Amino acid sequence: MFDSHLLRARLLSDRDAILESLRRLVEHESPSRVKPALDPLASELQARLEAVGVEVDRVPNASGGDHLIGRYRGGSAPAIVVVGHFDTVWPSGTLESMPFRIAGDRAFGPGIYDMKAGFVILERALAALREFGIRPAGDLRIVWTSDEEIGSPTSRGLIEEIARQCAAALVLEPPLAGGRLKTARKGVGQYALEVEGKSAHAGVEPEKGVNAIVELAHQILEVCSFARPDLGTTLNVGTIEGGTTSNVVPASASAVVDVRIATTAEATRITERFGSLAAKHPGAKLVVRGGINRPPMERTPRIAELLERAREIARPLGIALEEGSTGGGSDGNFTAAVGTPTLDGLGVDGEGAHAPHESILIPSLLERILLLTALLAGLDMESLSHE
Repeated sequence: MFDSHLLRARLLSDRDAILESLRRLVEHESPSRVKPALDPLASELQARLEAVGVEVDRVPNASGGDHLIGRYRGGSAPAIVVVGHFDTVWPSGTLESMPFRIAGDRAFGPGIYDMKAGFVILERALAALREFGIRPAGDLRIVWTSDEEIGSPTSRGLIEEIARQCAAALVLEPPLAGGRLKTARKGVGQYALEVEGKSAHAGVEPEKGVNAIVELAHQILEVCSFARPDLGTTLNVGTIEGGTTSNVVPASASAVVDVRIATTAEATRITERFGSLAAKHPGAKLVVRGGINRPPMERTPRIAELLERAREIARPLGIALEEGSTGGGSDGNFTAAVGTPTLDGLGVDGEGAHAPHESILIPSLLERILLLTALLAGLDMESLSHE
């Protein structure tokens, strides 16, 4: 095991260098889908991983940034996968109004909290393993992707494939307030309702028309009845469109519905309910598109056991690991759904994800490097993998 006191002192002395490393990542803007911005950052991340001993494969992605798949060699115990992403929600040019800056014990900038600080945690933890000559019990697999913020359309298969080969997943997304880990996340779905009616003059012959907006209104009321807040299932009709002018019976209308579900059973029910929707008016046509794109991450007994193991490792460091759940999704939903026990929210404490005040707490950055180093050094998944 490594000397935690020595590492803590080293991190404090390297504080400025660590923040400079983070600044370089924040100032390399990387909006989802913008390949010319994402690929150069992927190259930098690949070089930085290789510098700390990771064997990196680059997975081409024609529709966005390339993904990075890494392996850090360990012993014969089952592997652990570390998951993160380098795309952000911020468009190019955001740095002009949200520059990287440090104020007191906080560092600010677009994507710093969600989740470029997560990469710095990983990089520094791996560097510490090399410095202390520590070989993890099993291989460390690394999946760092470019499309998490848009639902992981091209990386989901990679994440699930590697997670199936691993006994645990550690996700370096931001934590809940106070640094609490996420041991449960809601699943996420999106549905589009598209109604085709028939146009007509609203004053001369309205009876010849089929009002698509009225039909859509009936559908929206039915969809809202699917909610079961008591079971963690909520729906939000976020956008609606339809019609041309007030004196024309509208021939088309549409709505987009966001769905959050806490359990697999509710995901199945919601899928069935949306699949059963049918037009109310005999002259209207209804098309329903979409579905559940992130399955729920349920707190299983194996996740609970993984959390307890992590707590045992963190306790001698003076770190108390608390837990909680969230309505937001991440790639941890995918790792958990394929049966790999997952701890999410191992990133840096802060606030303002997707908001102008996005920031991290610098002391938390240093503490999370210490914590991840201890987890990678101390987690042995031999017994858990056989349960």
